[in-house]
Amino acid sequence: MKPDATDENGERSRRGPRDFLRLLYGHRRWVALAVLLTLGASALSLAQPLLVKQVIESTGSGSSVGPALALLVVLFLAQALVQGLAQFVLARTGEGIVLGIRLGLIRHVLRLPMAVYDRHRIGDLISRTSTDSTTLRLLVAEGFTEAVTGAIGLIGIVVLMVWLDWLMFLVVLAMVAIATVIVVSVLHGIEVASLTTQRATGAMTADLERALGAIRTVRASRAEQRETDRIAGGARSAYAGSVRMAKLDAVVAPAIQLAVKGSFVVVLLIGGMRVADRQGSVADLAAFLLYMIYLVEPIGMLFQSLSTMEQGVGAYRRVTEVLELPTEQDTVPGAGARAPGPARAGGPSRAPVLEFRDVWFGYEPRRPVLRGVTFEAPERSHVALIGSSGVGKSTVFALIERFYDPDDGHILFDGRDIGVTGRVEHRARVGLVEQHAPVLYGTLRENLTYAVPDAGQEELDRVVELAHLTDLIDRLPRGLDSDAGEHGMALSGGERQRIAIARALLARPRLLLLDEPTAHLDAVSEAALRQSMRETARECTLVVIAHRMSTIRAADLIVVLDAGRVVATGSHRDLVDSSEHYRSLILAQQPGDLRAPRTA
Repeated sequence: MKPDATDENGERSRRGPRDFLRLLYGHRRWVALAVLLTLGASALSLAQPLLVKQVIESTGSGSSVGPALALLVVLFLAQALVQGLAQFVLARTGEGIVLGIRLGLIRHVLRLPMAVYDRHRIGDLISRTSTDSTTLRLLVAEGFTEAVTGAIGLIGIVVLMVWLDWLMFLVVLAMVAIATVIVVSVLHGIEVASLTTQRATGAMTADLERALGAIRTVRASRAEQRETDRIAGGARSAYAGSVRMAKLDAVVAPAIQLAVKGSFVVVLLIGGMRVADRQGSVADLAAFLLYMIYLVEPIGMLFQSLSTMEQGVGAYRRVTEVLELPTEQDTVPGAGARAPGPARAGGPSRAPVLEFRDVWFGYEPRRPVLRGVTFEAPERSHVALIGSSGVGKSTVFALIERFYDPDDGHILFDGRDIGVTGRVEHRARVGLVEQHAPVLYGTLRENLTYAVPDAGQEELDRVVELAHLTDLIDRLPRGLDSDAGEHGMALSGGERQRIAIARALLARPRLLLLDEPTAHLDAVSEAALRQSMRETARECTLVVIAHRMSTIRAADLIVVLDAGRVVATGSHRDLVDSSEHYRSLILAQQPGDLRAPRTA
């Protein structure tokens, strides 16, 4: 017994014709037009053998054959025109369906929850969006087109062949049945081979994206050959799957030849013998043989469409697996959702901009990263989160941005639980500067205005000055319209960091999150950035993940994390006096430096 095709989790896929028909629903008018045109072309084609039969009979009886011949020529030309138009409409419909799938897939992939990106390789998601959606053209633009056209033509030919000679048709049917059994027996193998090929292609794309994304590290580590071998493994798996698919697909063509050519020879032999014994007419045999010739195309199209569609099913499954993943929801919870925290004494105006209340969170069940985290970030303050690697600082940022939701506890923004506000609305009030400060391909202007596309020049000048980018802009030949390069490689690490800061400031956030903003800055740029942070803190609240002593000293409030818990809060001077853990962190970074913070 053959194994069932399975998805990535080992569960059998239940995708069937009904799922595919849903794709056609939005294009039903074009599909209907294509079917009508195909019916018209088939009718024009099916009338031709009858005219040939009439011409032969007229010649035998001495009647005029001119009008019949003229009509036959007209039918040939009309059929070619209508059939070409039908093929175009069907192909256009197929391409429209593929475009719709691609647009939906792109929209869906960009809105997946962060947890999905954690589980799936980005390169594989890219492969499903590009390569697999392209392969769907086999399923829609070719397989469906051939299936519809072949089925309509086959029905008409079968009806007329039965009308002409039902006994001879049974001979043809027997030959076609044998070929059908052969084709059906290999279809499952083609489907499995196609799915294997698509998965291998996705793995190869993911490995290539992995290597190119760290190409400098690859070169510096002299790992080109190891990465080549890794990627080549995926390429060889895709090759093996494609070869197996081609091997099975090669069975289809001989089966079609067996069905059509074999039956043609048998019909010619039997029909010729019957004509010789005067049990049939030459005109009937000629018409039947013409229908046999016409039968070649629809049978071939049907058999080939089955093979082609099975190849496309693998890509369709991988695409629908992504489309079935839940997207990040922006809806505001109803009455059953977590309630906002109680108002603080003195009214909402005195509430801190950000407050964590006994927040628990883990990326995996029963493995918490944050364990009852509680702290506040007051209005227009500068708060530093510090601690060794892995204590949960970046997780705090991810929860503030609502990339994830806490498992327990409350996160309040301006005195209200962030769960009662839509994600988009919430993120509009929060700016984020990531540690690696990603710069997108495009110009500096496009990068700076990424969150505020309609920002004016005055606002741009403000953030350029705040982030101390003036010298960079003046130095570049095209100023703000200069290209930043792929991943911002035309810029230094410090320049990318300041561009990311300016981009976040342009949106005038209520809360600005900075993940180690001084990591890529030299001493001069770091001093300038600290001045910018002091100026920014007059407009919004800063929460900074800090490792450098200079950044820690500059904070109004320091929150010390250890093993997912807040172990101490206070100013530098207070913590030096009261927290042994804080003193150990400072001494590990700068032995002997436990001085009080310098005044600004």
